Amino acid sequence: MMTERPQRPKAPRPASDPSAPAALVGVRKLFAAESSNYFLLLGTVLFLVVFGLVMVLSSSSIESKLKTGSAFEEFSRQGLYAAIGIPLMLIVSRIPVTFWKKWAWLALGVGMVLQILVFTPLGYGYGGNRNWLDFGVFSVQPSELVKLALILWIALVLTAKSGLLHNWRHVLLPIGPVALLAIGLVLLGNDLGTAIIILSIVLGTMFFAGIRLKLLGTAIALIAMFGVVFAFGSSSRTARINAWLYGCTPADYINGCWQPTHGTWALASGGVFGVGLGNSKAKWSWLPEAQNDYIFAIIGEELGLIGAIVVLVLFIVLAIALVRIIRGTRDPFARIVTGGVLIWIVGQALVNIAVVLKLLPVLGVPLPLISAGGSALISTLLAIGVVLSFARTAEPRLAEEIVEQTPAERSRLAATQRARPRS
Repeated sequence: MMTERPQRPKAPRPASDPSAPAALVGVRKLFAAESSNYFLLLGTVLFLVVFGLVMVLSSSSIESKLKTGSAFEEFSRQGLYAAIGIPLMLIVSRIPVTFWKKWAWLALGVGMVLQILVFTPLGYGYGGNRNWLDFGVFSVQPSELVKLALILWIALVLTAKSGLLHNWRHVLLPIGPVALLAIGLVLLGNDLGTAIIILSIVLGTMFFAGIRLKLLGTAIALIAMFGVVFAFGSSSRTARINAWLYGCTPADYINGCWQPTHGTWALASGGVFGVGLGNSKAKWSWLPEAQNDYIFAIIGEELGLIGAIVVLVLFIVLAIALVRIIRGTRDPFARIVTGGVLIWIVGQALVNIAVVLKLLPVLGVPLPLISAGGSALISTLLAIGVVLSFARTAEPRLAEEIVEQTPAERSRLAATQRARPRS
C-alpha cells in the first residue's frame, strides 16, 4: 500500500516592515528592477544618439575641415558631449522622485540666473540670437537648461494645487509670471524658435495636469496674438515668414530663402534610397547649419526617404515609451514631468522636421538627440534620465503592493470586482 509523502509546509512570506531603516529602503529603491518601458525608452534614446553622431560626422566634415583643418572637429566635440551626457542620464535615472520635488525651485532659480547672464559680458550671440554664455573652456546655452527646470517646477506647483486646478487663479497666477519671464528672456535674445518650444512645454504640462481645455484655449489665444506681434517685429523674421507664406522672389533668394531652398533641394535629391552616407552635396557649404537645424535634410539626401522614415519612426517609438510611462505611474508629479518632456522632445522634433519640409518658417530649432550641440544634447539626456527614474521606481511599486497583499486581501479585492455591475 502506497502512502502519500507529506508535503513540506511553505514558509510564510514575510510582510513588508514599515519600520525598516530608511537607508535600507533607499538601497532597495536604488537597485529596483527596471521595467520594459525603461528599456524601450533607454534603447530608443541611445540609438538616436549614436545615429546622430554618425550624421554629425557626415554633415559637418567639410565645414570642420575648412575652419579647423580637421574633418573630425565637430564630431569629436559632439562625441565628448555624448560621453558626458549618457553617464549623467544613467546616474540621474537612479535618483528618487523626492529629490526632484525637493530641488525643483533651486533648478529653476539657477536656470533663470544663467539666462539673465546672457545679457552680461559673458553672453554672446550666434546666427542673430544672443542665447549663449562663454566660460572660456566651454560655452552653455541656458535656455536648454531652463526647459527642464521649468518642467520640474511647474509639475511641483500643479501637483501641490491638484484640488484647485479648476480655478484659473490657482493655475495662471503662480505659473504665468514665471513662464512669461522665461519666455521673455529668451525673446530678448531674439530666439523665437526656443521661445515657442518653451511655450509649448508650459501648455503641455498644464494639459497633462488635467487643466480644463477651455482655460488652455484662452491662454493659447492670448499668447498667439502676442506671438504674431513679436514675430513681425523683426525685419529678418518678417522676411522669413513672408518667404514661407508667399514664396521666394529673386531678391529674397540670397537672404530669407537660401537656407530653406537648399534644404528642400537636398531632401529632394535623396530620392527613396539616398545618395549614400557621406555623399551629400549640400554640406559642401551650400546648406547653412547642415549639422544642426537642417541635419534632417542631410539625412534625407544621404539616406533617402527610407532614412527619413526611420527617424520619424524612432521619434514615434520614443513618444510611445513616454506615453506608456505616463499611463503606468500614479504619481501626478511624475506624470506631469513626463508629459512635459514628451512635448519638449517629440514636439521639437516635429517642428524641426516641419521647417525642413517648409511646413513652417525657419525657426532655428535643432533636431533633439541628433543635431550638433552640447547644451541641447546634455539637457535632453538629463530630462530622459529623470523620466527613466520614474519608469524604474514608479511602475514596479504597483506590482510590489499586489505581491505583498495577503490572500484574504486578494480574495476581498476579487469579490469586489465581481460584485460590480456590468455596463
